[in-house]
Amino acid sequence: MTVTTPKGFRAAGVAAGLKTSGAADLALVVNDGPDAGIAGVFTANRVKAAPVLWTQQVVRGGVVRAVVLNSGGANACTGPAGFQDTHATAEHTAAALTSVSPRLMLGAGEVAVCSTGLIGERLPMQKLLPGVRSAIRGLGRDGGTAAAEAIMTTDTRPKTTVARGSGWTVGGMAKGAGMLAPAMATMLCVLTTDAVAGPEALDAALRAATAVTFDRIDSDGCMSTNDTVLLLSSGASGVEPTAAELTAAVTAACHDLAQQLIADAEGATKQIAIDVVGAASEADAVEVGRSVARNNLVKTALFGNDPNWGRILAAVGTTAAAFEPDGVDVAVNGIWVCRSGAAAEDRAKVDLSGRDVTIRIDLHAGSSAATIWTNDLSHAYVHENSAYSS
Repeated sequence: MTVTTPKGFRAAGVAAGLKTSGAADLALVVNDGPDAGIAGVFTANRVKAAPVLWTQQVVRGGVVRAVVLNSGGANACTGPAGFQDTHATAEHTAAALTSVSPRLMLGAGEVAVCSTGLIGERLPMQKLLPGVRSAIRGLGRDGGTAAAEAIMTTDTRPKTTVARGSGWTVGGMAKGAGMLAPAMATMLCVLTTDAVAGPEALDAALRAATAVTFDRIDSDGCMSTNDTVLLLSSGASGVEPTAAELTAAVTAACHDLAQQLIADAEGATKQIAIDVVGAASEADAVEVGRSVARNNLVKTALFGNDPNWGRILAAVGTTAAAFEPDGVDVAVNGIWVCRSGAAAEDRAKVDLSGRDVTIRIDLHAGSSAATIWTNDLSHAYVHENSAYSS
């Protein structure tokens, strides 16, 4: 159930000393397969971390043999020196891997770099580079779980997944528990597949998958500087799936990881699906769902087990979506508390005692629909983000 489940991949996770806790903080994923295709999607934030800028360049080259990821420091807003640190990490990783596996013969331009953690501080390279060498020594087909643990920050558990095709597989790992908002979250995600697929096919599948998964989770409306999702292909299965098959498997893997991110969101006591139906367009449905997901009054009401549909309707009304205010219906966990923009069934019937909540909003304006996933806003979220620098 990890990035090393597909054939042709090894991984490792080690403690390089970047975290004061001494926990694992550096991961490495290596592609040993006959192919080395790559695709990536990145944060839409105009303030991009050095590893994002570097890896965007690498992905454009179409070939990636290794991904080195660190927690314990974002290397964001660190200027030219921070970018040079990322470049040095890629050079060091390429040279060290080539020295132990000469057949790889990779250069820095075939090494993607990802970082997560505190913004505004440079990474301690005197610890990171020896950590890379330690990770190389620990590479193995069973190293996927350790790699997933090494990229955690405020996560309480590692996130891994597998989706299987006919004779080929997609594996993945992700981290993220806060700043979960498009695009795509304060998240790092590495997906691997042993399918035969070139960069163009990988890019099409990844963009289609993230558009309906990672781009539709919205925990707290905050967009990170470091978001990176990479999809690597080894071709080791020898099977070339159709575009539809590849997209379906990558989407399944991304959906599973996205749900794990929301389930582990900082301080969350509720996992909320906002289903918007009857929209004039999919874009309208997404806009309405996102408006509700980001509304602090809605989120705090749900934390207090209050099915306050008035707050939901008010959030819908802040959008530019096509609808008539007196034509909107709202249900919370199956109880239609609002019909035609006014009170309907008794809100006391709504059971919010469990963790899972579904809000259904029918705009009666068309036939399009979309789902946004979010969580509630609790005391624990405020405490964690006042006590933890990010």
